[in-house]
Amino acid sequence: MDYELKKIGKIKYIEEGQGEDIVLLHGLFGALSNFRDLIDHFKETHRVFIPMLPLYELTNLDTTVSGLAKFVEKFVSARGLKKFHILGNSLGGHVALVYALRYPQHINTITLTGSSGLFEHGMGETYPKRGDYDYIQKKTELTFYDPKMASKELVDEVFEITNNRLKALKIIQLARSAIKHNLGSELKNITAPTCLIWGKNDTITPPMVAEEFKKLLVNSELHWIDKCGHAPMMEVPAEFNTVLDGFLAKHNAAKSVDA
Repeated sequence: MDYELKKIGKIKYIEEGQGEDIVLLHGLFGALSNFRDLIDHFKETHRVFIPMLPLYELTNLDTTVSGLAKFVEKFVSARGLKKFHILGNSLGGHVALVYALRYPQHINTITLTGSSGLFEHGMGETYPKRGDYDYIQKKTELTFYDPKMASKELVDEVFEITNNRLKALKIIQLARSAIKHNLGSELKNITAPTCLIWGKNDTITPPMVAEEFKKLLVNSELHWIDKCGHAPMMEVPAEFNTVLDGFLAKHNAAKSVDA
């Protein structure tokens, strides 16, 4: 299903469903397709938002994890959101954590999957091999446990980004910002319930990263998904959605108020 891309000024976003608000944040090579199964499932019970992170439009000064968190707050303010669940994959998880540290009053729960913020192997920290389709295909395949998940459409998207000099430079800048902006000493300040959903075969943010997040986030729970890489919500959506369903049901704001 195609979703309507809405706009508030220069801010582009998807909004689907009714219920408690949940904001989804994509990663460096993220696209709407990454969250398609998640939207289809959760729009039945939640109002789902996906702001399109301006990875290539920010000023050089703001092309950072902090700059993206600042953009998320602009979106939250523009859309009038008060309190919501936030979920991020890869760089999106990192942005969610920085946002939660700055604006804890808005956060019901946090869900992280393959999040950066502590340690990550990625494609963006060195200049990608522009014009080398086979290289990009192999790197894209490493995102998944099953390399067949790297469809031609997905590889073409990544190839287009890395083959555009300005976009490639922005990707490198953001990847370096993620590495530099290590959250290890700050995570103890996050008290919101946090769900870590991790692929056991993630080679970009390996299992030891999830274990470190679990140790440092005081109110967190860790769920492993076997035979799964860096993007569980794409590779094993049914299992991912089942875990997230259970977590969100435990932390339903309306139930908490009634209790």
